[in-house]
Amino acid sequence: MSTAHRAPSAPPAVAVEGPRDASEPAPRSRNARRIAGLVVLVAVIAALAVASVALGARAMDLGQVWAGLTDPASDAYPVVTELRLPRTALGLAAGAALGLAGALMQAMTRNPLADPGLLGVNTGAAAAVVTAAYFLGFSGFAQTIGFAFAGAAVATVATYLIAGAATATPARLALAGAAVTAAGYAYVSAIQLMDAASLETMRFWSVGSLVNAHTAPILPVVILIGVAAVVGILLARPLNALALGDATATGLGVDPRVLRVAGIAAITVLAGTATAVCGPIVFVGLVVPHVVRAFTGPDQNWVLPYSMLTGAAFLVLMDVIGRLAARPAEVQVGIVCAVVGGPFFISLVSRRKVARL
Repeated sequence: MSTAHRAPSAPPAVAVEGPRDASEPAPRSRNARRIAGLVVLVAVIAALAVASVALGARAMDLGQVWAGLTDPASDAYPVVTELRLPRTALGLAAGAALGLAGALMQAMTRNPLADPGLLGVNTGAAAAVVTAAYFLGFSGFAQTIGFAFAGAAVATVATYLIAGAATATPARLALAGAAVTAAGYAYVSAIQLMDAASLETMRFWSVGSLVNAHTAPILPVVILIGVAAVVGILLARPLNALALGDATATGLGVDPRVLRVAGIAAITVLAGTATAVCGPIVFVGLVVPHVVRAFTGPDQNWVLPYSMLTGAAFLVLMDVIGRLAARPAEVQVGIVCAVVGGPFFISLVSRRKVARL
């Protein structure tokens, strides 16, 4: 009887991992690169702060700058210590606030073209400024700063309530912000047409400037921005969950309603304080998060601190450029940001597809 021979069975398949794509670094190397980037960014900020103190519309050598920092009897002391130091501190604080507020706004609304002005911050501050000038006769910087902050806060709360408060969605927030902005600017225009003093006050404030830093309450501004920045950065992990959608975020233990309330509160303090002190400075909160995400990726744990530091560096750099561009006069930082940020953002949008957040 013949014996049937079975064909030998094929050896079990062994999964072989292909080579790692060189364009996708390992998590450890990616985090190491991000940490190194933060160190470099801090060094850049320090260098820009030194440049902001040393450079300005009035030319000084290093000896005069040092005397201005150390010798109260020096002719350079009022310029360096009383004008440039507060201006540098305010530029760093306001830039950090606007950069972080823009990143929070884009993450919270999942709209890559959102900025703090979407919540009516600028409009509310402007409406409060002209109200103080027209009804109360206030025109000084110190007199109007409190009104500007209060107006920014009221407009933001109004936007949130119109959007439906607890049921607010990103789209409804955007539409409510557009409605508040339109109504606010209509009110501002009407007051300006009726009163020349209000027009003059609003004209100077609306440029966006750090020139009045020596009269601004720097310490309270830094404290407000610092507290709001801590709150904003602590929202990084919940915002990562929110990026997956409200339902997924809820399944991961994040309440989108509470998150949006906390986020809007942080954005209001950050952007409202910067706008009240400096006026509406455009493009910082819009452009900076895009530049940051190109380096860090979408992880909010890195996007938020990077946006804060990059915003600080960007605003101080723009202020230094404005001081040097038209010596012995100067171009206000809001104008420089618009001139530089506008074309850059147009290039950014035209060269790459703006991803949905």
